[in-house]
Amino acid sequence: MTEKLYLDDLHVGQRLRSKSVTVSAQDIIRFARENDPQYFHLDEEAAKDSMFGGLVASGWQTGALSIKLLIESADPPLAGPVIGVESDIAWKLPVRPGDSLRVEAEVTRIVRPRRYADRGFVSMNVATFNQRDDVVLTQNVKILAFRDPACADAR
Repeated sequence: MTEKLYLDDLHVGQRLRSKSVTVSAQDIIRFARENDPQYFHLDEEAAKDSMFGGLVASGWQTGALSIKLLIESADPPLAGPVIGVESDIAWKLPVRPGDSLRVEAEVTRIVRPRRYADRGFVSMNVATFNQRDDVVLTQNVKILAFRDPACADAR
């Protein structure tokens, strides 16, 4: 997998699929300590008494893993940098220790502003699935995507 997708490689209706990553209890606790220190993300015992009935990942961790999967393991991957502009995000189900997550995205719109020859905006519907194919997170995102710098002068 050496090809990377630049702005001009993308088209409406195109689908991107990632590999999967398994989330451990240690991953959940580490992320929570640094970013979302709520007891149901930090303490397996205390989390049993929460509305979740056990340890769950922060929704922000799920979102961050989703973007990481799109950037690092979509086949082929998006060429970076991939800069978020807008996002509408919904957490559908909690992510628990041992869950394996994968992402599917569909390009829904591409805008190439005349004032920026080297970049454009790409809108995508993104869904993150667990190992049971349950949707755990959805996002409608708009990202800033770049043209291939090696081809910029030819356009």
